[in-house]
Amino acid sequence: MPTAVLTKGMFSGFRTAQRVHQSVLSKPERRVLIWAAKRIPMWINSDHLTMLGFAAQIGTGVCYGLSRSSQFWLGAAIFCLALNWVGDSLDGTLARVRDSQRPRYGFYVDHILDSIGSVALMAGLALSGYMNPWVSTGLLVLFLLLSIQSYLATYTLGEFHMSFFRFGPTELRVLLAIGNLALFRWPYVLHGHRLFDIGGLIGIFGMSAMFGFSTAKNIRRLYVEEPVR
Repeated sequence: MPTAVLTKGMFSGFRTAQRVHQSVLSKPERRVLIWAAKRIPMWINSDHLTMLGFAAQIGTGVCYGLSRSSQFWLGAAIFCLALNWVGDSLDGTLARVRDSQRPRYGFYVDHILDSIGSVALMAGLALSGYMNPWVSTGLLVLFLLLSIQSYLATYTLGEFHMSFFRFGPTELRVLLAIGNLALFRWPYVLHGHRLFDIGGLIGIFGMSAMFGFSTAKNIRRLYVEEPVR
């Protein structure tokens, strides 16, 4: 059987999952993204924006690593976070505005690059001296667990949740940027503890709660919707 025919048969029933995005900034962010997407030159496409977002996330990790020698790189990391938001948030919006979506390709590429970029970002934080490597490792593990949970829910429930407890990627970028600015004045707080260690431990606790709650909720829903016959 020709490969093209096999591929068509294998994925003829593919269904795009419903996007669920209920973060604090989602509504104003959506309006800004649609406004921007309508004004982007035609020679720029979604792939260009995806690669911009990926390169900027890698750049953020590099800037954090270099910040060990100079605080200048904390400011550069904020710039990279802004570029990451532009690329990572606009690529899908641009495809929808231009009606040029490739659901399977876009979903796979976007999220595998997000995973790689997150490893780079957390590695940079571990090398920065502003966060204990064990704290950054814990954050990375929880991020990847939440990602796996989200992807499994996308496949089994047909819903792709882009935020948890009204907190999503944009809110995380804003929090990191504010934290970077705070580091210029308060790298240590509460009797000599690193600011980013305290923030990271709070993040680990919050992400653990998100993961546990979402996993239990989805298991219960699937159990009810798919009873033993």
